[in-house]
Amino acid sequence: MAVNVYATSVSIDNLSRHDMLAWVNDSLHLTYTKIEQLCSGAAYCQFMDMLFPGCILLKKVKFQAKLEHEFIHNFKVLQAAFKRMSVDKIIPVEKLVKGKFQDNFEFVQWFKKFFDANYDGKEYDPMLARQGQDVAPAPNPGPQRTSPTVPKNMPTPQRVQHNMPAIRKNPSLSRNGGSDAEIMELNQQLMELKLTVDGLEKERDFYFSKLRDIELICQEHESENNPVLSRIINILYATEEGFAPPDEDDLDEQGHLDQDEY
Repeated sequence: MAVNVYATSVSIDNLSRHDMLAWVNDSLHLTYTKIEQLCSGAAYCQFMDMLFPGCILLKKVKFQAKLEHEFIHNFKVLQAAFKRMSVDKIIPVEKLVKGKFQDNFEFVQWFKKFFDANYDGKEYDPMLARQGQDVAPAPNPGPQRTSPTVPKNMPTPQRVQHNMPAIRKNPSLSRNGGSDAEIMELNQQLMELKLTVDGLEKERDFYFSKLRDIELICQEHESENNPVLSRIINILYATEEGFAPPDEDDLDEQGHLDQDEY
């Protein structure tokens, strides 16, 4: 069973963000550059495998996780390992997966103390344990919305085309200190951003289509005055501050879009 620890963020033993990143990267052979990238949960899962061999199945861990629902999956795997080893720490999953610095920094501070209290110094090959998989840092971690607010008529969202041309070599840029390597790096970042946007759009439309199916079922049985269906409809049609349903003209136009892509 694990040794439980209790610590606060004001402890004098806490490492700086740079020291904490160095510890994570050195221990697991990673290349994280920000504390926020720990929001995928993959690193914590492998630390548990290091501390308590057999308490977790690394093949269940999504080391290439880039989307919030994949982060949640990894933290569920971590929670199962915590339960198996009688770790009584509550994992603030909803906060961590948003990729905010403070939440992730506080959690990794606690985890470092937990690690130090349980690590017996045995050798561990992190690359071999995860079968050579690279752990992809979460792209641009930050607040994400995965539960769209649904307008009453629930049109299929219009798909926006993102045209992100590659940066061409600019002689003036080179004269001002820009190098071919920097330009290539910027091109790579643009491509990663485009892939991230495409993935988020597919995820959005996937869940949107499910909400649309739910609304159609509710409408089919609307005359039955079922209180459960009424509550579901109220949730679907709920709005929040700053949300404005589209105009009727927009609804008519968007209603003709193809809904079969996803």
